[in-house]
Amino acid sequence: MSYDPMRPAPGALPLSKEPMHPDHEAPWTPPAGSEEQPRQVRRILRLFRPYRGRLAIVGLLVGASSLVSVATPFLLKEILDVAIPEGRTGLLSLLALGMILSAVLTSVFGVLQTLISTTVGQRVMHDLRTAVYGRLQRMSLAFFTRTRTGEVQSRIANDIGGMQATVTSTATSLVSNLTSVVATIVAMVALDWRLTVVSLLLLPVFVWISRRVGNERRKITTRRQKQMAAMAATVTESLSVSGILLGRTMGRSDSLTKSFAEESEELVDLEVRSNMAGRWRMAVITIVMAALPAVIYWTAGIALQTGGPEVSIGTIVAFVSLQQGLFRPAVSLLSTGVQIQTSLALFQRIFEYLDLPVDITERPDPVRLDRVKGEVRFENVSFGYDGKGGPVLDGIGLTVPAGGSLAIVGPTGAGKSTLGYLVPRLYDVTGGRVTLDGVDVRDLDFDTLARAVGVVSQETYLFHASVADNLRFAKPDATDEELFQAAKAAQIHDHIASLPDGYDTVVGERGHRFSGGEKQRLAIARTILRDPPVLILDEATSALDTRTETAVQEAIDALSADRTTLTIAHRLSTVRGADQIVVLDSGRAVELGTHEELLERDGRYAALVRRDAQLEPTR
Repeated sequence: MSYDPMRPAPGALPLSKEPMHPDHEAPWTPPAGSEEQPRQVRRILRLFRPYRGRLAIVGLLVGASSLVSVATPFLLKEILDVAIPEGRTGLLSLLALGMILSAVLTSVFGVLQTLISTTVGQRVMHDLRTAVYGRLQRMSLAFFTRTRTGEVQSRIANDIGGMQATVTSTATSLVSNLTSVVATIVAMVALDWRLTVVSLLLLPVFVWISRRVGNERRKITTRRQKQMAAMAATVTESLSVSGILLGRTMGRSDSLTKSFAEESEELVDLEVRSNMAGRWRMAVITIVMAALPAVIYWTAGIALQTGGPEVSIGTIVAFVSLQQGLFRPAVSLLSTGVQIQTSLALFQRIFEYLDLPVDITERPDPVRLDRVKGEVRFENVSFGYDGKGGPVLDGIGLTVPAGGSLAIVGPTGAGKSTLGYLVPRLYDVTGGRVTLDGVDVRDLDFDTLARAVGVVSQETYLFHASVADNLRFAKPDATDEELFQAAKAAQIHDHIASLPDGYDTVVGERGHRFSGGEKQRLAIARTILRDPPVLILDEATSALDTRTETAVQEAIDALSADRTTLTIAHRLSTVRGADQIVVLDSGRAVELGTHEELLERDGRYAALVRRDAQLEPTR
C-alpha cells in the first residue's frame, strides 16, 4: 500500500502573514478588478455550471413546492367562506384533505431538493479544494519559502470550509425563497390588491437595510479569515515536533501560549462583531413583518366601519395566511443576501490562490524522453530570485557527461544548492539554459524530469507513516524485495529489521522516531528505489557521523557508478573521488578540476581543504 498524502507539506519559517507572489517580497495582491462584485458573482456561478442538470431539477422541485404551498390559503378561504357556512360536508372533507396533501408534498419536495442541492454543493467544494491544491502543487519552490504553511492550510480548510453553507444551501434557498415570494405576492394580489399594497410598502426599506448589513459583515469576515489563517500558521509552526523542541529549549513555551491567547482573543472579538453586525436592524425588520397581520386586521376593520369595500372573513384569513407565508421566505431572502455578501470575502481569498501566476509550467508540446542517458549541461546559466538582490548564479558553464560526477563546493551562500535545483526545475534559470541529453529541461515534460532526476536534500522529510509507505512514495508498486535491496544499499536495512514492527514501523511526525543519520539513510534508500539516471545529492551525508558517513558514502559510490551525479557538499571528504569539482564563490565558478589538480593550484579549493583539515579533530 503506497502513501499518498493529500496535505500540503510543511514549509519554511514565516516571512509574512500574507501569501506572497513567488517573485516579490511584498504581499501578493489579486489582479486588478478581481474584487469587483459582479465579476466575482459571475465566476462563482461558473463553479455550478457542470451541475446545471441537477440544479434544473432542484428548480423544478422548488417551483412545484411553492405552487403547492400557495394553494393552501385558497383552500382555507373556501372552507371559511363556502364549505362551513353552507354545511357542505363533502366539500369540507375534500378541501381539508387537499390541505393535508399540500403539506405532505411540500415536505417531500423539500427533502429531495435538500439532497440534490447538498450533493451539488459538496461537489463544488471538492472542485475548489482540488483546484487550490493542484494550483499550489504547481507553484515554484520560491513561493513556499515565502509563505507560511498555516496560511496555505487555512485557505484550503477554513476558507473553503466556511463556504459550505453558501454552496450547499444558499443557492437553493435563494431560488426557493425568491419563488415563494413571487408566488405569494401574486396570490395576495389575486385576493385583494389593496391589502397587498399595504403589506409591501416597507419592502424597499428592508432590502436597503439588508444590503448595508451584508457589506458590513463582508468586511468583518475578511479580517476574521485573516486572523484564523494567522492562528493556523502559529499552531502549525509552534505545535510541530520541531516547534515544540525549539520552544522548550528556548524557554518560550509561556510566551508562545500568551501570544496564541492574544490572537485567539482578537478572533473572539471578530466573531462576536461578525454575528452581531446588523443584528438590531434585522430584528427591527422581523418585528415589523410580524406586526403586519395586526395592520391588515386593523385596515380591514377600519374599511368596514367607514363604508369601504367589504372583505370577507375567509379572504382576510387567507390573506393573513399568505402574508405569514410571505414573512418566512422574505426574511430568509434578506438573510441570504447578507450571507452571500459575507461569503464573497471567502470566495475572494480562494480566487486569490487560484489566480496565482505559475512561473514553472510545462510547454504545450513538451519533449518526452523514453530513455535518459544523463548528460547534464549548464550553458551560461544565470539565476536570481527577484529583480532587486542581484544574481545568485552568474555565467555558469559546466558539462557533466552521462555517468560522470560533478562535485559542487564553496562557502555558505555561494549558490551550490540553487545550481543543483535548476536541473529538476525546482527553479528556472533567468539566463542561459540547463540541458538534459541536449534538451533544455524547460522543454521536457514533467514526468520525464521526475523519472530522470532524483534529489536527496540536506533537509530530510518523512511522512507520518510506516517505513514501507515512506519508501514506496518513490515507487508505489515496489515489491518487498525491492524495498529490502534499496535499504541494504543505503545501509539501513539491518536497523529497520531489528525494530519490533520492521518495515511497518511508523516513523512519527517528520520522522522524529529516527535519528538524523537514520532519516538521511531512509531518504537515500527512497531515491535508490526510484532508480533515477541523474542524482542530485545536496549535503546528503551532512547529518551522519564519520563512521556512518563512510558506510553510506560507499553505498552512494556504488549507486553512482552508472549514473550522472551532482554532489553538493560542505564536507570535502565526500567529493574527492568526483570526476570534476567546481568551486563556487558569490554565484560564479571560480575553479574547476579534479581533487589533485585543484590542490596543485593552491587556490580556493586548497584553502577549503585546509579548513576541513583543521576542523577534522573537532568532529
